[in-house]
Amino acid sequence: MTALGPRPGDDFTLVDHLTELRDRLVKAAWAIAFTTAFCLAFSEQLFTIVRHPISHHLPGGGLVFTNPMDKFLAHMKLSVVCGVILACPIWIYQLWRFVAPGLYAHEKKYSAAFVTSGIGLFLMGCSFAYFLVLPMAFEFLFNFGGSVDKPLITITEYLSFFATMILVFGASFELPLVLVILGVLGIVSSKTLREKRRYAIVGMATIAAVITPPDILSMMMLLVPLTILYEISILVVQVVERQRRTASGLPTQQP
Repeated sequence: MTALGPRPGDDFTLVDHLTELRDRLVKAAWAIAFTTAFCLAFSEQLFTIVRHPISHHLPGGGLVFTNPMDKFLAHMKLSVVCGVILACPIWIYQLWRFVAPGLYAHEKKYSAAFVTSGIGLFLMGCSFAYFLVLPMAFEFLFNFGGSVDKPLITITEYLSFFATMILVFGASFELPLVLVILGVLGIVSSKTLREKRRYAIVGMATIAAVITPPDILSMMMLLVPLTILYEISILVVQVVERQRRTASGLPTQQP
């Protein structure tokens, strides 16, 4: 227990937390369902955008499909992916509302900053993958081994690859937000983050190697931003700790 007293939400039972989580997930799911339906109406235009990073590597500029249902299902899946991206302000806000009961009153003032930074980081990650990672990855993969062989990429395979990269990069860029929340809740400290830096980098390198295409360039293009964001997280958590000590009447410098 700190000078600020027990943390709000400490009296919540496991059932209370699960009920709150369910309610937040339901609201987020409804938002994604609505935005998915909206995106479905524009799926053809969206597919033109999605196809752009790979189109100039394909004969005729188009993908192929081998099953009558493939194209329809691909457009449905694309609508869901775009729906998740479009609904990010809502499901990020619902995440904040789930966390907020465990915060002190002076910590809840960060709600606007949390939601805004969460949206910005997610969209930054998606944009980074779309405009930089995917074009460079395709340039390497399709030109490796010469230009005699021609690609024949199915619409299903490409969309699965595209969706995975976009959403994974978007989620990965939320790392600072997650660490700052853990810091606000007192679960981690800036000291711990600094001491575990090497382990964190190894873990991030492993994740980057698994989720990116099998080339060192794509791996580094995820690892480097994550490492920078990790360092930024340490600084932000340090500021949060200083403010917490000020609010509790403790010295601003740790002994």
